[in-house]
Amino acid sequence: MSSLSANEDCLGWAARDASGVLSPYSFNRRAVRSDDVSIKITHCGICYADVASTRNEHGDSKYPLVPGHEIVGIVQEVGSNVNRFKVGDHVGVGTHVNSCRDCEYCNDEEEVYCVKIPVLTFNWVDDDGTITKGGYSSYIVVHDRYCFRMPDDYPLASAAPLLCAGITVYSPMIRHKMNQPGKSLGVIGLGGLGHMAVKFGKAFGLNVTVLSTSISKKEEALTLLGADKFVVSSDEEQMKAEAKSLDFIIDTAAGDHPFDPYMSLLKTGGVLVLVAFPSEVKFHPASLNIGMKTVSGSIAGGTKLTQEMINFCDAHKIYPNIEVIPIHYANEALERLIKRDVRYRFVIDIENSLK
Repeated sequence: MSSLSANEDCLGWAARDASGVLSPYSFNRRAVRSDDVSIKITHCGICYADVASTRNEHGDSKYPLVPGHEIVGIVQEVGSNVNRFKVGDHVGVGTHVNSCRDCEYCNDEEEVYCVKIPVLTFNWVDDDGTITKGGYSSYIVVHDRYCFRMPDDYPLASAAPLLCAGITVYSPMIRHKMNQPGKSLGVIGLGGLGHMAVKFGKAFGLNVTVLSTSISKKEEALTLLGADKFVVSSDEEQMKAEAKSLDFIIDTAAGDHPFDPYMSLLKTGGVLVLVAFPSEVKFHPASLNIGMKTVSGSIAGGTKLTQEMINFCDAHKIYPNIEVIPIHYANEALERLIKRDVRYRFVIDIENSLK
């Protein structure tokens, strides 16, 4: 196979400063190495991490910054040692593109918890000293270990959000055995992550209750997503009526919120898993100690579980609810994401709009 030149331009959209405003940007990807896969990007989902990084919310943004870690596309070249993929395959790339491959977590295919810290898909230093650039771009070159096979019949636009939103809720649900039919699950928040938690919960055979401050989301939760119950979490009477009713809660709410009211909904031995990043987590010790409850945290997932999740979605016909947009709408989409004005995940049509 012919080798792509390291000097070949990759077209993307990048933020140049903490304003976060994206605009066209040309840059170079590395040449394909022996274990690499070069992927023509067709779609890229928009995650709140894109907002945080482009606007330097964590103080570590490296500009120009090309965001995007919900990447899907078509293999256009493979390195000489790559046997898992071939040209033309549908593949995906998620939140990380490298790790040490030698620690206990990498050996267990939980690379996202790599002891030496995994290399994130964008705004991170890779092993060659370059700064990683994400999926708001025409193609990407990634070590084949961190690529995922997408079923040929699974729509690529729908597949993109699985690589972050999907795996972020699927991973702790599997870890904490939230896949036992007949058990009860509460989902706090009904955004990109929350709506996937509802879909997984129903596929696992759980009784799913959506916990939200927005009564406007009730009809969608019950009719569109198939939740069994909707509770307005700011209504004390509704919350009291649900006391000790849930085996599990998965908390996807990024904004600051009280935890004690939600802890009161757990049965004895119940588990609350936090997958978002509010500024603080505060609850009374009695909320934890009385009732033998567990509070746990989680981020995305390793390569093994991510591929399992993709296969599960294909087998059960689980598709994220998406709004497909052109790349030139990306700035408006990020603003709408901040305002929570999306049902439920923006996906950029890279192939047809990034020219």
